[in-house]
Amino acid sequence: MPDSHPQPPNPPGPPGRPDPATLLLCGARLTDGRTVDVRVSGGHIEAVGTAGSLAPGPPGTVSRVDLGGYLLLPAPAEPHAHGDTALSAEQPGPVSYAPEDVQRRATEAALLQLGHGATASRAHVRVGEERGLGALEAVLQARRSLHGLAELTAVAMPRLLTGTAGADGLALLRDAVKMGASVVGGCPDVDPDPTGYAATVLELAAEHGAPVDLHTDAADPARLARLAAMAGGLRAGVTIGPCAGLARLPLDVARRAVDQLAAAGVTVMCLPQGVCGAADIRGAAPVRLLRAAGVRVAAGSGAMRDVANPVGRGDPLEAAYLLSSVHGLSPEDAYDTVSASARAALGLPEVRVEAGFPAELLAVRGDRLPGALSLAYSRIVVHRGRVVARTSAVREYCNSAAAEELGLPRQGRGKLS
Repeated sequence: MPDSHPQPPNPPGPPGRPDPATLLLCGARLTDGRTVDVRVSGGHIEAVGTAGSLAPGPPGTVSRVDLGGYLLLPAPAEPHAHGDTALSAEQPGPVSYAPEDVQRRATEAALLQLGHGATASRAHVRVGEERGLGALEAVLQARRSLHGLAELTAVAMPRLLTGTAGADGLALLRDAVKMGASVVGGCPDVDPDPTGYAATVLELAAEHGAPVDLHTDAADPARLARLAAMAGGLRAGVTIGPCAGLARLPLDVARRAVDQLAAAGVTVMCLPQGVCGAADIRGAAPVRLLRAAGVRVAAGSGAMRDVANPVGRGDPLEAAYLLSSVHGLSPEDAYDTVSASARAALGLPEVRVEAGFPAELLAVRGDRLPGALSLAYSRIVVHRGRVVARTSAVREYCNSAAAEELGLPRQGRGKLS
């Protein structure tokens, strides 16, 4: 039955605000097997009811989308991208950090990720060296241009923060936060004093009430213990990744380290699709060990067609597929790493296909989650209550008497010569 206490729609607002018109998603399959209609208004889910039970509303006020044959899911998020270097692998010569080039790459990368279903993403951007703050400003400009289509946040990443050489990096990091970088990050492993680097980042983040997102291999248990001890007091949250070094530690040592991360409330970001330029050691974090200890595990894409991974897709569903097929998570737990856990790592509100929750949704052709992760080609993406991206794939075969006799499903009916 329809929800008996729908939320009233928000009043119309300026461009970029949720579309005030009502959106009716018809005949969608949920992961629990139900087939439902979902009414969306004001950027939130207003009601969920059995198929055909929700009133369509006055003509011209409701946009209807037929989701027959689709599985409806909370939209994934992309918690670990590198927008400043994305899509640069095939460019001749050194990567250009001219602001216009970075803005174009960051915007295109975010739109590709949106097409995959990620309505929010976090871009790690290096500051300093030849880039100065130009790359960060370009990514922030991309964020502004994407407003209303996708949410993009930036992590400022200085190279050095300790000693005489780190003074410039610290000054740039402070300027980056003032400029609009909403997350403080970096790579402590490349600093001569990794613990001092992490302490500086955590101190600055606490000063500004900002979350922390650090690249680390996590191969040194003593260093990891010190980081966990420092991170426990940061209310805005601490994320570290890709933490492939944890998997190389002796099991008893890894368990102690994982328990310390759990006690500190640290989120671990794994990169099942490959590496990123800031953490180029291959491998994956021990996701089952982490989850068993109560550590929140989120999955990101890392490099997206840059020199670190020239074929990186930036597809959250591929990350979930790999966590299930290679690392042994159930499809449900694997999808959680790119949806609920990824959104929590980004500080975003929870999404469920229930009345009252944000209308951040992904419809994937299929009727069960395992099939959707296996063959997730056709997708419809809803952000802030409106359809913002569609991807359609139709597979056609030559006429086959055997297929017709068996009644096998076919998406297309065209005749192939």
